[in-house]
Amino acid sequence: MALILVTGASSGLGHNTASALADDGHEVVIHVRNPARITDAGDAARWKGVVIGDLADLDAIHGVARQASEFGRFDTVIHNAGVLHSPEAVTVNTIAPYMLTALMSKPARLIYLSSSMHRTGSTDLGRLAAGTASYDDSKLWVTTLALALASRWEGTSSHAVDPGWVPTRMGGAGAPDDLTAGHQTQVWLATHHDTIPHTGGYWYHQQPQPPHPAALDAEFQGHLIQALKHHTGVPLD
Repeated sequence: MALILVTGASSGLGHNTASALADDGHEVVIHVRNPARITDAGDAARWKGVVIGDLADLDAIHGVARQASEFGRFDTVIHNAGVLHSPEAVTVNTIAPYMLTALMSKPARLIYLSSSMHRTGSTDLGRLAAGTASYDDSKLWVTTLALALASRWEGTSSHAVDPGWVPTRMGGAGAPDDLTAGHQTQVWLATHHDTIPHTGGYWYHQQPQPPHPAALDAEFQGHLIQALKHHTGVPLD
């Protein structure tokens, strides 16, 4: 049995991921922005706990980290929360995962939600400070963060996952990818020990794929981490 945190778990892929893990007998803590979204008492009883906070707000991110840390060291943290539109996209999709990673105890496993759209993201980190980063930028940067941590934190595996374009509220009813397959890779990475690669993978439907080359570039990884540290005032190590 593992202790697992899933962010953005009130609905969609996050809820499906958390539910699958709970069904498998794991202790699951969910993060939600608004507790009013948890309307089913039977569903709420499934969780080890709930942490609350708006990941578009830097002060609230600190609060989410404090709440989550009360549960102790997690075996796995799944950074699922995401939004599509700027200016919140870079804060929720990149800055919040960075800050939560830096502020919480190192888990055994880190999983970050990416997107195939990271391939059209920009390496211009000036967009971070300017507040002009796009969704594509934010997904390139969080993918880079995931792969950077794979080589920086011994004892912690770190992966990025493209869940596909799935029919959630964010993806839209007409999205062509399989909804169930959208969370299965996260569940698998969170609970299995025999993945190849063991760390530093970019995954789509349980298969490793080549990410944008910048995500693997050690120099860009370093620049990104420094830019996030400068922007948030939170060091990674």
